[in-house]
Amino acid sequence: MAVEVIKVTTVKQLKRFVRFSYELYKDNPYYVPALFEDEMGTLRKDRNAAFDFCNADYFLACRDGEIVGRIAVIINPRANEKWGRRAARFGWVDFIDDNEVVDALFSTAEAWAREHGMTELQGPLGFTDLDPEGMLIEGFDRLSTMATIYNHPYYPRHLERLGFVKDTDWVEYLFKVPGEKWSKAERVAAIVEKKNGLRLVKAKSRSELANRYGKAVFELCNECYAELYGYSPLDQKQIQQYVKMYLPFVDLRLLSLVVDKDDNLVALGVSIYSLAEALRKAKGSLFPFGWWHILKALFIKPPKRLDFLLAAVKPEYQSKGVFALVFNELIEHYIDMGVVEIESNPELEDNKNIQNLWNDFEKEQHKRRRAFRKEL
Repeated sequence: MAVEVIKVTTVKQLKRFVRFSYELYKDNPYYVPALFEDEMGTLRKDRNAAFDFCNADYFLACRDGEIVGRIAVIINPRANEKWGRRAARFGWVDFIDDNEVVDALFSTAEAWAREHGMTELQGPLGFTDLDPEGMLIEGFDRLSTMATIYNHPYYPRHLERLGFVKDTDWVEYLFKVPGEKWSKAERVAAIVEKKNGLRLVKAKSRSELANRYGKAVFELCNECYAELYGYSPLDQKQIQQYVKMYLPFVDLRLLSLVVDKDDNLVALGVSIYSLAEALRKAKGSLFPFGWWHILKALFIKPPKRLDFLLAAVKPEYQSKGVFALVFNELIEHYIDMGVVEIESNPELEDNKNIQNLWNDFEKEQHKRRRAFRKEL
């Protein structure tokens, strides 16, 4: 049977769009499903603040009534304006290993991009930099994380066959937590704190964190990530959305905030217990019992592995050793909590500022992912 590509126009179709990846990877031991509820919240145009300025459509590839592929096509005009590109993005892309299916999906995406005046197609990318991005090209035999995309090894081969080329790469590291306090960081932190008039702050509750520093966390990300690949600044509506989405799950011991003498946030580090195994047990859904696996991993019997989610240092402090303050505090908590390993999550391969932070750790670069592009 020929492949038919249909545009998603109903909530029912969108649910099938989200669930396709669960079916495709149900027997894969390295795939970590995103929460169905979160995916629907991101993709529904009435729930995601990014749709105030983004445009997107979703497509399903079907053969003989069965879904065999999916793709989202997105235009972020703020990113295009910032980077001087006329690019459509593709994301949420999954497909069986079949040339006809892949060709049908990407010819649809390319035609959509041209119809909207775009001259290139790039991805996998989401609406913003806080959505999962990058196609896995190394590390297919390593467990994924809640913040990243997992895909079969045949995916990048198909993109190269279609004429896509590398746009940028991200690398990911697995770190060993040292068995004792990091003496170098302690020394540097003490000097930096005194010399620059900085101090660590600790919220007493998640509500205090959200109310006092939630907005500042993402505004600092806007400032620090401004020149990173594809980044477009979050507006206030998006910031409020992310504060509500992420901060309720933060263990306050796994968060470090550094402020100046005027209580302005200048640096942060955010980590979270790895939810990979919990999400696998939940099979991508909170109900009927998925919530229990996640609650257990966060608060009852946490795993020995962490995901490092965010690191940011205000540009004027980036060469002054300020991140030693962040890590000195976090490492102490990691040791006390019995954490053994930390996943870095994706870091741009040319982001030397973040790469240099890990030089004193025992580490392994165990994954690599890529954003592809194609001129239309």
